[in-house]
Amino acid sequence: MGESGRESGRPPTIRDVADRAGVSKSLVSLVLRGSDQVRDGKRQAVLTAIEELGYRPNAAARSLSERRTRTVGVLLNDMRNPWFVELLDGLNSLLHDRGLHMLLADGHLNRRIGEDLTRTFTELRVDGIVAVGTLPDPSALRTAADRVPTVVAGTREPQLPRVDVVAGDDEHGARLATEHLIGLGHRRIAHIAGQGAVGELRRRSFESTMREHSAAGPAVVEQGDLTEEGGYRATVRLLSSPERPTAIFAFNDIACVGALSAAEELGLQVPRDLSLVGYDNTYLSRLRHLWLTTVDNASHDVGRRAAQCLLDRIADPARPAEVVLTTPGLEVRGTTAPPR
Repeated sequence: MGESGRESGRPPTIRDVADRAGVSKSLVSLVLRGSDQVRDGKRQAVLTAIEELGYRPNAAARSLSERRTRTVGVLLNDMRNPWFVELLDGLNSLLHDRGLHMLLADGHLNRRIGEDLTRTFTELRVDGIVAVGTLPDPSALRTAADRVPTVVAGTREPQLPRVDVVAGDDEHGARLATEHLIGLGHRRIAHIAGQGAVGELRRRSFESTMREHSAAGPAVVEQGDLTEEGGYRATVRLLSSPERPTAIFAFNDIACVGALSAAEELGLQVPRDLSLVGYDNTYLSRLRHLWLTTVDNASHDVGRRAAQCLLDRIADPARPAEVVLTTPGLEVRGTTAPPR
C-alpha cells in the first residue's frame, strides 16, 4: 500500500482512497457518484477510507470529467418571505443527499439591479433550476428551461413545456380556512386577496365556499399586496365600512400580521371582536404573542417533491411536464373564535 496523502503531508487523492480500501479508482468514482452498482461491502470500505483519509473530491475536476457542476440554481421571488424557509429546507434535504448544492438568488434584488438571474444560472452551467414563488416576469424562465432542467415550486405559474410545477392545493387550503370561520358562526367574512395565479385560486375558492353556504353573507374581497403593510391597509379599509366583517381570511401570514396590527390600533380585540386566519403556517404564526390560526401549506413537502421532480427531470429531460399538489391542513390557534 502506497503512502497516504495524510502521511506525506499532501492532500489525499482518489488513488490513496482506492489503495486504502483495496479497490480500483473506477470503483471509488462509482461510490462518489452514488451508483447502485457497488456491493455494500465495497461501498463501506470506500466510505471508511474516505473518512480515515479526510478525502475531499476536487469539485472542478469532477465537473469536467462528468460534465456536471453538481449545483442547482434556486431563484426566489423574495428572500424576505418566511414561507420559503421550510420549502428550502425540504428542497435542500433531498438535493444534498444526492450530492447537489444550491445556489440561491433573490428575484427581489434582481428587479432592483436589472440582472437576469436565470441567464446567470445557465452561464454557470447549473445542473437544474428551481423557481420558487411567483416571479415578476415568469416568461424569463422559458429561455432557461429550454437549456436546463427546470421546476417551479410554490406557485402555479408559469406552465411551460417540460417544466414541472409543485405547489400546495390552494383551492383546498382556502376552503379549509373559510369553512372554519363559517363553522364558528361568522357570516360577515372578508378575504384579503393576493396576486398571481395563487392569489386567484385562493380568492375563487373563498368566494365559491361562501356561495355554497347559503347562511353565510356575501363574499367580501379586498386586494392586498402580500406584505404586512398591505395587510394592514386592507384591514383598515375593511374595518372602516358600515358592515365591518367579524372575520378576515388573509392571503398569507405576513398579511395576517398586518391585519392583527390594524385591528389592535382600531381598538378591537382578536379574537373577541375579530377573528383572523392566515396562510402558510410560517414561523411568524407560531410566535406566542401572535399565535395565528393559519393554513399549513406543507412547504417542506413541497420542497422535497420539487427536488424529486428536478432529479427526475435531470435524468429524463424530455419527459412530459406534470403538476404535483400537496395537501394543506388547518392549524387552529389563538386568533379565531365564535363572533360576539
